[in-house]
Amino acid sequence: MTYDDYHQQKKVILTVATTGAIHGKDANPNLPEQPEEIARQVAACEELGASIAHVHGRNEHGENDAAKLQEVNDAIRAHCDDIIIQNTTGGQAPYENRVAGIRTDPHPEMASLDMGPFKRDKHIITNHTRNNIERLAVEMQAKGIKPEMEVFNSGQLAEVQRLIDEGMIEEPPYINLIFGGSFTPARPRNLLNMVDNLPDGAEFNVLAVGPHQLPLTTMAVFLGGHIRVGMEDNLYYRRGEKAQSNQQLVARTVEILDRLDRELATPDEAREMLGMPKKRVEQPADGD
Repeated sequence: MTYDDYHQQKKVILTVATTGAIHGKDANPNLPEQPEEIARQVAACEELGASIAHVHGRNEHGENDAAKLQEVNDAIRAHCDDIIIQNTTGGQAPYENRVAGIRTDPHPEMASLDMGPFKRDKHIITNHTRNNIERLAVEMQAKGIKPEMEVFNSGQLAEVQRLIDEGMIEEPPYINLIFGGSFTPARPRNLLNMVDNLPDGAEFNVLAVGPHQLPLTTMAVFLGGHIRVGMEDNLYYRRGEKAQSNQQLVARTVEILDRLDRELATPDEAREMLGMPKKRVEQPADGD
């Protein structure tokens, strides 16, 4: 993944993260929380060119709820043509909540996989042990679920390499580099350093929080990387102006890519780039 990839017109995989586990409609009333409104925004983003949807579930009060992932997945499949569903396995303290993301029926094609603990706000630490990471990685591998490895700081790249070395990750590794907030400081030099330290053959994606979303995801394109945008990570379209929808953020990214003469990968092209089956033959969950 280099600047040469940009010049060789490598296609860009666009992930939309419509809603997360923390802020809700109190922070931006346009944030989707319930399955139907999430699915409608995912469908609009797919039409614009998004090939992956990063998915969280929320209950009827808008609170994070892994048990709702099934309902959200079903709604997305009903509204969308072929977008890749990437369920979260992060942000949930008990392992039983984390693993719910890879035990929907049918299993998702992808799932996030946190590479370690990280801090949220003043009083919250999202804990994630090596044992949990391995258990999730092994189950994803057995089920043919492609992990998107979430790297919250440069030290967690060592955990990525360890999983690769121990045969728990299929080629090519797909790594999500996260910047801003309480994660890696959102500076261009830090992005360059992280990319320089990626494992050989890795595909990478950039997620940046709040006002850093637009500049760092754009920078990722020049480095041959992929992009994640959406209201999970950024509630604003510009300073002082809240985003009207996820599709508004996706449309801006699509316009930037067009001006940079870069094409978006279709879902099938994304599958091929990430070493996934081109057409998913969905199987019922195995009752685990």
